[in-house]
Amino acid sequence: MRLPLQFVTPFLAALVLSATAASAPKKDDGREELRKALKELIERSPLKNARVSAQVVGLEDGAVVFGRGEDELLNPASNVKLVTAAAALCRLGLEYRFETELSTDPELKAGKARFLYVRGKGDPSITTERMHNLVTELFHAGLREVSGDIVIDESYFDQERLAPGYDQENSDRSYMAPTGAASLNWNAVGVYLRPGEKVGAKAVAEIEPPSDYFTLESTLLTGSRRHRRFSVVSRLDKDKLHQRIEVRGSVPNERGTWSVWKKIDLPPQYFGHTLKAMLQERGVRVKGGVKTGLVPPGAKLLMVLQSDTLDIVLKRMNKHSSNFVAEQLLKTLGAEGRGAPGSTQKGIEVVEEFLEKEVGLPRGSYVMKNGSGLNDTNRFSASQLNQLLRHMYNRFPLAPEYLSALGVAGKDGTLKYRFEGSEAAGRLRAKTGTLENVSALSGYVQALGGAKFAFSVLVNDFPGRAGTVIQHIDALGAAIAATGSEKGPHHAVAQMTAAPSEVAPLEAVKARVKTYLALGRQADRRNIPFLRTALRNERDPAVRAVVADSLFQSDPQDYLGWRALVDSFSAGDEVYGRLRVVARELQVEVPGVSSVVELAAAGNLDALGRLLELPRAAAEDEAERDQLAVSLAEVARTAPMELLLALRAAQGPDRDAATALLAKGLVKEADPEQPFWPALKSTLGGLDLGLAAFARQVEEALSMRIAEEKAPKPPDSPALGQPSGPKPSSAEARPGG
Repeated sequence: MRLPLQFVTPFLAALVLSATAASAPKKDDGREELRKALKELIERSPLKNARVSAQVVGLEDGAVVFGRGEDELLNPASNVKLVTAAAALCRLGLEYRFETELSTDPELKAGKARFLYVRGKGDPSITTERMHNLVTELFHAGLREVSGDIVIDESYFDQERLAPGYDQENSDRSYMAPTGAASLNWNAVGVYLRPGEKVGAKAVAEIEPPSDYFTLESTLLTGSRRHRRFSVVSRLDKDKLHQRIEVRGSVPNERGTWSVWKKIDLPPQYFGHTLKAMLQERGVRVKGGVKTGLVPPGAKLLMVLQSDTLDIVLKRMNKHSSNFVAEQLLKTLGAEGRGAPGSTQKGIEVVEEFLEKEVGLPRGSYVMKNGSGLNDTNRFSASQLNQLLRHMYNRFPLAPEYLSALGVAGKDGTLKYRFEGSEAAGRLRAKTGTLENVSALSGYVQALGGAKFAFSVLVNDFPGRAGTVIQHIDALGAAIAATGSEKGPHHAVAQMTAAPSEVAPLEAVKARVKTYLALGRQADRRNIPFLRTALRNERDPAVRAVVADSLFQSDPQDYLGWRALVDSFSAGDEVYGRLRVVARELQVEVPGVSSVVELAAAGNLDALGRLLELPRAAAEDEAERDQLAVSLAEVARTAPMELLLALRAAQGPDRDAATALLAKGLVKEADPEQPFWPALKSTLGGLDLGLAAFARQVEEALSMRIAEEKAPKPPDSPALGQPSGPKPSSAEARPGG
């Protein structure tokens, strides 16, 4: 059909206009306002004085909306788990299941076997409950007796238990759990403590799951105070085949059960001894012991224990930031991609191949040495992580599972109590990352205006409190979520960074403190929603600190409680100074102090920072100083290396005052096996020369202070920490010398 000439020109014009409209840039969807808000946020916040690599990109078009140092390689902390998860999904597949094989002799006669063989293949998800089910299946498969040993075959993994980065700290904490082809309960054990019937009575210490693998030594007593004064130390026993758990101190009679998790040193023995105990409980006799070895050719396969599919395992890793699961996955990638035994190095090779061939990140443009992000080991930039995030978002068969493994702002995982009250709640999915002087957050946001973004922000070497840095990182995420909304990104930033500053009269503070203390003493999780609302609405800084303390007392495992406590508690007059006055009038302990000590004793570096500020602030209160001295000695026992790092980071006057009180506490404790001294010595041969030099200074200062404390004092002698004449040499002042 031919158009008349008079219609041709208008028709062509319409085509041109249509084509022009199609190719013209879309109307700005709020990106310019977002760019300005983020620029101001970084330039007018604690992030300005830190090393920052940040980038925001549109998911549909890949356009960079905002960037600041986006190509700078920084420590991403646990954001490395985003890389591990992506490689695992793409190389192992959604339907991948870990398998654990159980075999016996070729012929099982009358239910009797000579050996029971267990071949582990890296399953990071076997728990006590799953092992109970396994034992039931073995029983119904006909097994009634094992006359010999339970043999654990770990040949699927190599025998290097710890990945690079784990060597940078010496700790028995559960996040340091080693890898193992046959592993149980994330290679950690629970130690449960509860008070006796009355003050002074022997308290109860129990291990779960119990087995002959453990030797438990407990001198735990029931105390009268509400806060903890106990330590749990785990180490290999003298025979190097069993684990020794030592429990000392006292648990308060006003609290229920306490739980402490410690890493396992020998995963195959832990697995085997627990299996043996459960078999015997089920009625299956096991006459032999537990040893490692290989499954012989011709062994009869009784059953195969399969894990959930990989996407479920990834939820455990990323929502709860499990270092153990990440390192197990990395070794599994090595075994599947390069052949058994799987190793960290083989796993890294598989990940690097994936990043280069599929994501477009060439080898050498980043540094990846482990799968978990633990310690100072890895280096990525925000632009590289965003490139990975966009790649996984566009890979449809895997994208839903990849996204669903991330924490949801204000809803679950490590983001459960972040972004509350902001537009990001429910709209932001991301992976957190936290180390000493490192905070990171990377993931996805769907803004109120409908646009979808990938973002990554890595912050290293920041001054001041981690909580303040996290608050401003969250403001960045909230600003992205508010893009295209009526109020916009600037309002979101202002809302997230508003600081309480309304100092109320002491009489009003006393009444509110009394109420919140009563709620905290109940230790009832049902109070948490009310306390969370109170934390958002209370403006007085001292009252906020008490609300945070009550949140922590209601659930010590709750992230919001301890995070809010260390962020709101300070040694200044507005908080600690006013709470001391209120405490005297109410005849109670100074609120928050015992909880800060509890967190510090668990190795929380933020809490340690708060604790080390208190000795100088309590200079005129001898009773409070005595209590702080005891607390510092306790922390030196349970978190010696973390205490050393906190002393190193403290301001000079705070460090000196804390060192003086630590010496006083060590003298009062008079324990020749105090772990703080070996921790100091362990740094001397390390790679961190600065830390080694600082440890020597601390050792000398403590030795002199201890000599002062032990020396007879005339009636008018100055207090410990004041000038007192010539100091003895460190050789003269050795503890116990």
